[in-house]
Amino acid sequence: MTLALDSFRVLLPLLITLIAPFAVIAARGDQNQREGVSFIAAAMTFFAVLAMVPGVLDGTVYEFTLFTLLPGVTVRFAVDGLGIIFALIATFLWGFATSYNVGYMRSLKEHAQTRYYFCFAIAIFGAVGVAFSGNVFTLYLFYEIITVFTYPLVAHHEDAEGFFGARKYLVYLMGTSKLFLLPAMVLTYVLCGTLDMNFSDVVNGMFPAEVIAESPNLVRLTYVLYIAGLAKAALMPFHNWLPSAMVAPTPVSALLHAVAVVKAGVFSVSRIILSGFGVQAMDTLYLGIPTAYLAAFTIVVASLIALTKDDIKARLAYSTVSQLSYVIIGVALLTPAAVQGGLMHIPHHAFSKITLFFAAGAIYVATHIKKISEMNGLGRRMPWTFSAFGIASLSMIGMPPVCGFVSKWYLLNGALQADQMILIVALLLSTLLNAGYFVPIFYRAFFLKPAPGANIEQYSEAPRTMVIPLCVTAAISVLLGIFPGIFQSFIQTFGSGYF
Repeated sequence: MTLALDSFRVLLPLLITLIAPFAVIAARGDQNQREGVSFIAAAMTFFAVLAMVPGVLDGTVYEFTLFTLLPGVTVRFAVDGLGIIFALIATFLWGFATSYNVGYMRSLKEHAQTRYYFCFAIAIFGAVGVAFSGNVFTLYLFYEIITVFTYPLVAHHEDAEGFFGARKYLVYLMGTSKLFLLPAMVLTYVLCGTLDMNFSDVVNGMFPAEVIAESPNLVRLTYVLYIAGLAKAALMPFHNWLPSAMVAPTPVSALLHAVAVVKAGVFSVSRIILSGFGVQAMDTLYLGIPTAYLAAFTIVVASLIALTKDDIKARLAYSTVSQLSYVIIGVALLTPAAVQGGLMHIPHHAFSKITLFFAAGAIYVATHIKKISEMNGLGRRMPWTFSAFGIASLSMIGMPPVCGFVSKWYLLNGALQADQMILIVALLLSTLLNAGYFVPIFYRAFFLKPAPGANIEQYSEAPRTMVIPLCVTAAISVLLGIFPGIFQSFIQTFGSGYF
């Protein structure tokens, strides 16, 4: 009976997110019902995930095998401390994104809204599937589902720019997964005889000690293929799809950056490093520090590029490329503090970055302004939006009491534990660069006079369905900074005996 109940708990969030897209299509004749489906499904899914929290905090790993394809190759789900963090974020923010979608899509009278909500819901289904994946094969399936069903969202405007950005998006993500991730999965099966990851601890992964001793270079190759194949993490040089995908509507950009796509990337990298290879193998094969250096390079270079962008979504896109690598630098350093900092940055970045994109979309809906250089004085007309933007910016910079400070504090401590001064310098430099490309936006909005001839008096806040979600997510960013233990408890459960 207990086993059946545990299986139901694992499957319920997946079933809700699978049914929701088709319910959206069934309700296509009434936009209120269609949007209501998304609200109801988001709430039901979140509470279904929340029901597993007590068990996960007690150390339970909920597992369920749906079916077996080959010996060692199954569609298998497992819910532990790491997976439930991603699932909670994706399902919780789905509700806020839906509210924001209503204001955005209706205000701009966007076309193909049923297709839009259908694909949005499928993307959440993919995100929950990635979060609950119990092996590499299941992870691969849901990783690809996210890619396929976010393509129509990126191409939503159906113009030349939209199709070009969406094509690049698909080529990068599908190309790397087929060229690198699929071979990595095959090599893992050949070396291990299974694709099941180790959920019992973060020290010992799925690769047996004798395999690491006998074929170290082949295991190293497998690791490199995984890192290259998980391009959703946007490590350079496989990052350019992300800025190009900014042709999508702003709520889609928020989905890409904060809820499903890039979070699936850094979550998958974290899962492969900690549950696939494990700290012991990563250290033995000297894989961690080179990965951390690549992440540090991405952090600094992407931040420098962000400084040059006048389009607010382009600046936020390169900020995401940079910020994602905080997660990777943390898990790759392998020290307890660094791993905690990296994993904590998954939820911290999610709430802060979705606030920034929500604010950018609200600015566009209210004013049709995209360029930062044209935002002088707008803060006085849109104080709620720009104040929330400022709070989220402080998180990206790493200023207390906002949650980004907590992540960077742990990352710096972890780099000190590893005696990696180069990485400490990179993290500190990135903080200065973050301030360099965020502070001017806030300063322009509140302290500079409008350009001659600019009539900003005609502008006001965007619809409440857009402004309320961005204010709430900004407030949550502060709460997570004041009470960091909310997600840290899941991380410590996941790494029990290591942290």
